[in-house]
Amino acid sequence: MNEYERQRRMAESTKKLYPPGTRIELIGMKNPYAPVTSGTRGTVKFVDSMGTIFPEWDNNRTIGIVPGEDSFRKLTQEEIKAENQSKSEVENGTPDEDSGMTMGM
Repeated sequence: MNEYERQRRMAESTKKLYPPGTRIELIGMKNPYAPVTSGTRGTVKFVDSMGTIFPEWDNNRTIGIVPGEDSFRKLTQEEIKAENQSKSEVENGTPDEDSGMTMGM
């Protein structure tokens, strides 16, 4: 198998593992000037023909990550559920019990 075929197969495998909509969390980027900090979460938009994953990060950045060079992980279903619950609480104006804020009239 030549290098082109190996790269193509790896990219196809990556596309299957990280389809659009997959939630991921960045552990670290090899690029020291990366604009995405560790712990940032994002949603995969697409995987290119070289296997680079392009998420839309929650901090609105769009830099791609390279499997094997950058460290990241898929979020679990429990983590995704917790995220969605937190978002709906914010959207519905549910107060955060730990915020220490009280509302007076």
